[in-house]
Amino acid sequence: MKLLRYGAAGSEKPGLLDDNGHIRDLGGVVDDIGGRWLADLAWMRDVDIAGLPVIEEPQRLGPCVAGTGKFICIGLNFADHAAEAGLEVPPEPVIFMKATSAMSGPNDDIVIPKGSSATDWEVELGVVIGKHAKHVSQDEALDHVAGYCVVNDVSERDFQNKRSGQWTKGKSCDSFGPTGPWLVTRDEIADPQQLAMWLSVNGETMQNGSSATMVYGVAHLVSYLSQFMTLHPGDIVSTGTPPGVGQGLKPPRYLKPGDVVELGIEGLGSQRQSVRAHA
Repeated sequence: MKLLRYGAAGSEKPGLLDDNGHIRDLGGVVDDIGGRWLADLAWMRDVDIAGLPVIEEPQRLGPCVAGTGKFICIGLNFADHAAEAGLEVPPEPVIFMKATSAMSGPNDDIVIPKGSSATDWEVELGVVIGKHAKHVSQDEALDHVAGYCVVNDVSERDFQNKRSGQWTKGKSCDSFGPTGPWLVTRDEIADPQQLAMWLSVNGETMQNGSSATMVYGVAHLVSYLSQFMTLHPGDIVSTGTPPGVGQGLKPPRYLKPGDVVELGIEGLGSQRQSVRAHA
């Protein structure tokens, strides 16, 4: 099932995408797409999709998960991206956090922050946690996953690399976490390690990769993270990006006002963002 949230920012309502591409209102079934509704998806079995109200008017899509407590990112997790960056594949996953305040809808604008000269793009596979996960094995890790989504891990490279400390400050500006368009439940994705991934800027393909080149796969990451922190329903793990980011180009190329970024992952939908300067 493709679960989504629609409506004005801060006032999103729960919905789903039917087989004809129509948004159906889930408000009479769940209060939002997050928390306890992701911890146990058994309620989906009883949903009469054809009987749900159709939302006729065009709608903004919000982040596909509500109430995310942790937005966890994995760095240098694609062998070909690490090579592009001139860095060795890490012996264990590199973990950093993206502030949840960075989350935005899949088609909301990317806002270049004040003082930025190096705002970059990264298409990533997002893993949405369902059941609580603490010290879980790799064999049982996927049982704790509710589903998957597209994430654009927008990054300010100078903030990230030249301002000391951890990467979080270059990853957490407002609008730097477009998430969605929908959460695709785990049963619809046969193998999260075989998904094509792409991103273009102004119609020019910049990233054209696959989750097959991930160094640490989804099951490994969920198990690994659960050794250090309890993962809660609605937490998102953004699993790294394939090559083709602006920082890796020669010379580097970064986003500017007026640019249009489009990206997607096989089976998970696509995003489209216009880039604008900060107010």
